Amino acid sequence: MDLEELLDKEDPAWPLITQWINDAVNHVEVLPPSEPARTDTLLDLQVSTHSTLGAIAYETGGILVDHGWVRILGSGHPRLPRSVTEWNQAVWGEDETDYPFYLIADDAIGGFYALDSGSLGNAESVFYFAPDTLEWEDTDQGYTDFIDFCLNGDLHKYYQSMRWQNWQDEVSLLNGDDAISIVPPLAFTLEPELDPIDARRRTSVSVYELYDFHVFHLPGQLDGKNGELDPDAVEGPDENPSGPPLV
Repeated sequence: MDLEELLDKEDPAWPLITQWINDAVNHVEVLPPSEPARTDTLLDLQVSTHSTLGAIAYETGGILVDHGWVRILGSGHPRLPRSVTEWNQAVWGEDETDYPFYLIADDAIGGFYALDSGSLGNAESVFYFAPDTLEWEDTDQGYTDFIDFCLNGDLHKYYQSMRWQNWQDEVSLLNGDDAISIVPPLAFTLEPELDPIDARRRTSVSVYELYDFHVFHLPGQLDGKNGELDPDAVEGPDENPSGPPLV
């Protein structure tokens, strides 16, 4: 479809989304879109602005929720340089069009939200790749319900085990192309005195690198579900991983 077909002038979703944002319980910052990024993103996405996904892609450069902890992807902005389409092209390759799932958002600690195309087991549901379990977890929410959860859900409770004291100070310094690497990773079982997240080392890294590490590399280092290292499985990352490029 061309741009005129994608821009729904009779019943666009954005006015309703704006109302949701104004009434949101959580702190929300809408990053403004710019041309030609917003047009390019909508044309690549091929989803009309009648939908929540299309409206957010066209009408925002992205949305920062809870002081930047959750980053909902739009058409890109200096503070969140990745557009939703560019991010998926980086992960799956520019020539790929049949995505197993479509990445739509992520958080500051390398958790990733994706709209399932069927490969994860529940088409059109949003899944969360949790850095503490290294598994894709079904939220049982479609895209619109996921946006409502971001705006009004109890994010403090949802992320309670993954946050540290004064996390806002570190997250506020992040660029949207970065995330916080936690070492030892949250999926590793440690001695009780080392287990609290506040005791672990935290470093700002490229979100591309953290996606590759969490989704592809780290699961192969864990033995079973108890979070213990399997020495035979420990190896460096692939030279040419099948995920996004390391930058």
